Amino acid sequence: MARRRAAEGTTDILPERIAAFDHVFSACREVLARFGYREIRTPLFEDTSLFERTIGEATDVVGKEMFTVTRGETSVSFRPEGTAGVVRAYLQANLDKIRPMQKFFYAGPMFRYERPQAGRQRQFDQIGAEALGSTSALLDAEVITLAMRCLQATGLQNLTLAINTLGDPTDRARYREALRAHMAPLLEGRCADCRVRFDKNPLRMLDCKVKGCQPGNQSAPHLVDSLAEGSRRRFQQVLNLLGALGVPYEVDPRIVRGLDYYTHTVFEIRCPDVGARSTVCGGGRYDGLIAQLDGPELGAIGFAIGVVPVLVALEKQKHPAVAPRDRDVAVFVAPVTDAEREAAFLLTHELRDQGISADTDYEDRSLKAMFKQADKRGVRFVLTLGPDEIAAGQVKVKDMTDGSETAVARAEVAALLRQRLAS
Repeated sequence: MARRRAAEGTTDILPERIAAFDHVFSACREVLARFGYREIRTPLFEDTSLFERTIGEATDVVGKEMFTVTRGETSVSFRPEGTAGVVRAYLQANLDKIRPMQKFFYAGPMFRYERPQAGRQRQFDQIGAEALGSTSALLDAEVITLAMRCLQATGLQNLTLAINTLGDPTDRARYREALRAHMAPLLEGRCADCRVRFDKNPLRMLDCKVKGCQPGNQSAPHLVDSLAEGSRRRFQQVLNLLGALGVPYEVDPRIVRGLDYYTHTVFEIRCPDVGARSTVCGGGRYDGLIAQLDGPELGAIGFAIGVVPVLVALEKQKHPAVAPRDRDVAVFVAPVTDAEREAAFLLTHELRDQGISADTDYEDRSLKAMFKQADKRGVRFVLTLGPDEIAAGQVKVKDMTDGSETAVARAEVAALLRQRLAS
């Protein structure tokens, strides 16, 4: 009988990989705190209607990719992204009335029914930031810079910032007509999804990854050519601010982002070491979303970083922080014979109580096998406890890094280990 496997599109994070994930989370948290963003934790699932209203029923996310559970008249979906839940929480707590300008960040799993591939799973971790309550172009520049600084803090190199603008609703309405005029003669050669998008939301056609649809996308008009003067000036201000902050960028008119709530500035941060789908971070402004959820007319902008794509790129770049780590404890207490097993067990607990990570043998292995296992686990010190050591009130301490061995009084061993481990 075949062994059970994790559900398709999910993966187990085994102990030796946890440190790599922690590295990305902690690096980003430090930068986010410096920029004044506070952590928020929202439920893993929300009412399905929340995502239908905010993301858009015509999007692939709502139409094809959500994991939805229905019980009677209740329908909930596991969150496919973090922004909608954060805005819902902001309004539910009346923060729009108490202090409208709020900066949040979140970290945790999202869920989308996609075809699993390298760097992309059906359950995946994101780190995101949301700045709510302002339409300022200054905030656009801050959030984009924040995303870059978070990724740089992880040690990721070879990053490219691509940026575009979607303008305001009037700009997009004008562009939709120009895009429809371009796509109408090509419609028969487009995929089935694009033919649906043509009527519901033609901008989504530009986001299509089907190979046969690419030529029409490449020759499509650019939204920037449909911008009113006010939107054009705003976009230029964001670009000027990024230049003043020393953040290099390239304008990519093909960026539309996959969710319907975006307005004005949209951006992606890419790293070719991830693979064909090189985006490690995506974000943009969504000024209409708060009002769409029955709140006031307030601006908002945010981003989300994909943790696994970042790790894939860091591994390709051979960053030491993401190398698998086998060490789980610093000290291993090895009984020489069966007669010392209880004494070794008690010494192990004494060391733990004094703040030292320690373990001992529970499998009745020989001393040679215990040393071999300790070496494999990356243990720094092996403490040997035999009949001679117990009679003398001592413990033998072997440093596995240089092979040196010292006999130490049992009463002094914890202090010695703390000193050596701190050096």
